[in-house]
Amino acid sequence: MRLSPAQLAPLRLPGFRNLFFATLGSSAGTLLAAVALAIDVKDRTASSPHSGLWVAAVLVVDFLPTIAVGLLLGPLLDRLERRSLMIAADALRVGVFVALPFASNPATVVGLALVAGLATGFFRPAVYAGVPNLVPDDQLPNANALLQTVENASWAIGPLVGGVLTGIAGPSAAYGINAASFVISIALVVRIPPRLLQSERALSRGHWSDLRDGFSAALHSPSMRAVLVGWGIASVAAGAGTVTEIFLAKDTFSAGDFGYGLLLGAIGAGLVLGSFLSPAAFARYGVARVYGASLALMAVGYIATAASPDVWVASGCCVGAGIGNGAAISSNALLVQRGTFDLLRGRALTFVMSVTFALAGVGNALGGLFVHRAGPRWIWGVAGGGLLVAALAGSMLARDRGVETAAEAEIVGPEEPADEEVRLWPGEEELRRIGSAVSGGFRAESTES
Repeated sequence: MRLSPAQLAPLRLPGFRNLFFATLGSSAGTLLAAVALAIDVKDRTASSPHSGLWVAAVLVVDFLPTIAVGLLLGPLLDRLERRSLMIAADALRVGVFVALPFASNPATVVGLALVAGLATGFFRPAVYAGVPNLVPDDQLPNANALLQTVENASWAIGPLVGGVLTGIAGPSAAYGINAASFVISIALVVRIPPRLLQSERALSRGHWSDLRDGFSAALHSPSMRAVLVGWGIASVAAGAGTVTEIFLAKDTFSAGDFGYGLLLGAIGAGLVLGSFLSPAAFARYGVARVYGASLALMAVGYIATAASPDVWVASGCCVGAGIGNGAAISSNALLVQRGTFDLLRGRALTFVMSVTFALAGVGNALGGLFVHRAGPRWIWGVAGGGLLVAALAGSMLARDRGVETAAEAEIVGPEEPADEEVRLWPGEEELRRIGSAVSGGFRAESTES
């Protein structure tokens, strides 16, 4: 697997290069520490009958704040300077992981993990909201693919390294490494000029009005509707599969802990391949076709895994499902980034993330509820059927989006008519006037120094 010059082109831009390495360091450290957190809480509550609930709490506070940010605090990503917001989020996470070794009880560990989750809920959307301003539009798929490749590689490798490190040196070592990764991230992000992460900051019409504007932008953008519906259905299906994966490996295939790790690693490897290969697929087939095909590949992978005779065949099927997943996530990023202009991108993006995260939680609950009644094979098979529905819906809605791109929306002057195929959501024209929005020529290739 070799990287072409075109795939590496975004790294020639200093602003994106700093963001890339900041994301690499913080992603690897976070996933390494996630395992340490679960082990730490389990060990602290080993004698408690509620140990499982404590571990579940650590997992829940990892994603629950992202939902809260999207539903309640999204406008801050457009109203505040994104670079300062990212630096503050990293600084908060440094404080959390420096404090964790001194936590005296599991409740304190969970509370600190909640604070770290809240900071991550701001940092990650700020990254993806800022990327379209850092790179030319024709390099946006490659830029997203680079970020998602390192995130997915960290997802595949980080937990393994975290488990080994925690077993040898205890959770405090993992916490310290993670704190150091955020210090490095701050040092890199601070080198990015604020204008390259944000074309201009939105003027507030009041918090609740700002929040409503973000919801309206997401619901009226064809690109974002494709993600809300297509990935929303997929999130429920994949969520059900995720929570039953350990039962599939250990009970159905009788493969033990090794089998569970094998399936997780196979999906992780597929995620890396899918995100890596997605830009070439976008260039050749377009995002709508790739989106439908990637969700369909996930569906085939889930159904084939459900029908597999043993864990080795299942792991191969999981690689295919992971490739589809990785390409679908790349499609999601591109659709959302091109779905609205910069003044609303942060809050609209966090709204889409919060909805899909919440639906994944619904899938987790359904999987846990029915795993002993129907069995993991049936749940994976039904999840595959749900993914086929998601593929059809996502492909059709993405195909209806016309030529809508953020770049086109953003370069239209305030007194010029927008392209008729760029659909404005109700209130967008008023917000543009109020904020003196959408001044042209902010693109990264002309401002990057």
